[in-house]
Amino acid sequence: MTLSRIQQKLSILADAAKYDVSCASSGGKRSNTNKGIGNTTAMGICHSYTEDGRCVSLLKILLTNHCIFDCAYCVTRKSNDIKRAAFKIQEVVDLTINFYRRNYIEGLFLSSGIFKNADFTMERLVAVAKKLRLEENFNGYIHLKSIPGASDELMRSAGLYADRLSVNIEIPTVSGLKLLAPDKKHEDFIKPMQKVKNEIIRYTSERKIIKSTPRYAPAGQSTQMIIGATGETDKDIMYSATYYYKKFGMRRVYYSGYIPVLTDNRLPALGTEVPILRENRLYQTDWLLRFYGFSVAELLNNTHKNLDLDIDPKLSWALRNLELFPVDINKADKRMLARVPGIGMRSVHKIVQARKFRNLDWSHLKAIGIALNRAQYFITCNSKDFYKNELSPLVLKNKILKTSKSKYTKHFNQQLSLFV
Repeated sequence: MTLSRIQQKLSILADAAKYDVSCASSGGKRSNTNKGIGNTTAMGICHSYTEDGRCVSLLKILLTNHCIFDCAYCVTRKSNDIKRAAFKIQEVVDLTINFYRRNYIEGLFLSSGIFKNADFTMERLVAVAKKLRLEENFNGYIHLKSIPGASDELMRSAGLYADRLSVNIEIPTVSGLKLLAPDKKHEDFIKPMQKVKNEIIRYTSERKIIKSTPRYAPAGQSTQMIIGATGETDKDIMYSATYYYKKFGMRRVYYSGYIPVLTDNRLPALGTEVPILRENRLYQTDWLLRFYGFSVAELLNNTHKNLDLDIDPKLSWALRNLELFPVDINKADKRMLARVPGIGMRSVHKIVQARKFRNLDWSHLKAIGIALNRAQYFITCNSKDFYKNELSPLVLKNKILKTSKSKYTKHFNQQLSLFV
């Protein structure tokens, strides 16, 4: 195989992989052993930024963009007229090692179209990871995309060589999947998720008795949903996400805004909604559910089915529950402090520690670093000066937006420029 031919494959299959956003390595840890090459640390990867500002990346490709399915939203569907390519197992191994040695990457994210059947495809993905681990002694991060419908035996093998596994649920609801991907079955997505969950539980249990028990998917599993390809509300999406977190112990659920790369009468027109902004609101909601103690029903319910696009979900919740405010910053518990707009979890911990030694006033809160331009309307402190809770939700919302919208708009426009 000539170099130019490999480059052609890489161009096609790297481009085809760009629509998959579920490729972070948070939680993975694999030390370098036996004088091997590479290591995996508990940090983000795939063009993410670490806390010290370093950018880390991985080789993100498909094994092949041939596919037996004809999903309406997928650029690699079998009826789409595109250039097709497929890597051999050894070619992926060689590319990964050569790129790593040139300091281009720190790991591999490998997905694939489904050719022949699920097991045939999954077997080849596992073979790549196995060769990297056993033959090349590669200790860097490996993320394998699990193929829906793959056997339990192959899912067991995949977790022994990969740091993270993921099965993209693709469409948030069963009805949406039937509409846009009628060849696929919802249970085919669920089966590998359940297997991974069970194997992680098994490993954790056996590890307590036998320390040498082989690690299984140390960075856990994740999934991804396509947002906006069907008519699901944000409530539908986040209730589904909450289910996957609880049922299968997901490390992350990723939300990918629908991009109309194909023409199909089953697909909606994009309309005026900004997919990236909707993604952002869903991720913020996800964060509130996982780290701030909110329940999904508080943020999204039958009377509030979609997130506000002009304000973040915590501020939106606070404006709908003004009767709970203001709270005394020197007396409120952690749960309530975390619900104040403009106060993040780090600030909550700083407030709790600082008030052990003094009653906090506005100058203390400013020094702690809370966003007073919004928090000031929801709190009182050791001061006679505070905003009385006399404003209507709409007036208060406009007042907050007036002080923060210009800064937010500038930031959001900068973010958008990364994707054009």
